[in-house]
Amino acid sequence: MSTSVIKCKAAVAWEVDKPLSIEEVEVAPPKAHEVRVKIVATGICGTDDHVLKGSIPNIDYPFIPGHEGAGIVESIGEGVTCVKPGDKVIPLCLPQCGECSFCLNPDTNCCLKTHLHESQNLMPDKTSRFTCKGKAIHHFLWISTFSEYTVMPDSAIARIDDDAPLDKVCLFGCGFSTGYGAAINTAKVKPGSTCAIFGLGGVGLSVVVGCKSAGASRIIGIDINKDKFTKARELGATECINPQDFKKPIQEVLLEMTGHGVDYSFEVVGHTDTMVCKYTLQLFHKFHSM
Repeated sequence: MSTSVIKCKAAVAWEVDKPLSIEEVEVAPPKAHEVRVKIVATGICGTDDHVLKGSIPNIDYPFIPGHEGAGIVESIGEGVTCVKPGDKVIPLCLPQCGECSFCLNPDTNCCLKTHLHESQNLMPDKTSRFTCKGKAIHHFLWISTFSEYTVMPDSAIARIDDDAPLDKVCLFGCGFSTGYGAAINTAKVKPGSTCAIFGLGGVGLSVVVGCKSAGASRIIGIDINKDKFTKARELGATECINPQDFKKPIQEVLLEMTGHGVDYSFEVVGHTDTMVCKYTLQLFHKFHSM
């Protein structure tokens, strides 16, 4: 156990829709069932941008964002048994307490401790471990990876292999698990199927990997940025198309390419237009499969 306060740099959001400010913050030691982690690498997710713009409700300012990180355990609080100082870890923006009805249900992983059910702006005891300029700073999803050191409950951390490259596996904290899990766990893509993926950013490419792992025979990547096509093909996309290369709606192009629509389509952009394309393809395919 550690009793010392650590001073370090962190990116603080003081107000809605204002730039992040790099500040020196104080990070208190972990209390019972808490872990203090030295963050080695963190990704930047679209959700971080949304929350900075005030698009996500129930966020208290000022706070330290970030939820896609990897690091090394610096110290642990009383009662922590899942990790020890020196362990490489990934903070979990979706905690897993392992005890609630949702954690014990094999069909869901949405722990009752998630932000959907209770605020994660403070630690479970309703206090913060961050201070800056004499003011308490709120947490984000309990993990706040935009700080060089951070504290989280032991239900929001996973130990990983000692040889894992932290600058790469940090993406498991959100982006990769979101995309790969969408293909493997949510859609349950079947071998020999045809898939369409709208958006080839980090999450979209993770969907490509998931579809390939599941045995899909045709994986069509769609994006308006052709620079993404090479990486998409390396990861398993069989074809890549740019909607701007066609005069007709992209769903019509895809229907002509496949003759019947696709078995699975993934919208990984967040625009209503691409959502309409996705559902048009799925409905057409289901209609002609009846």
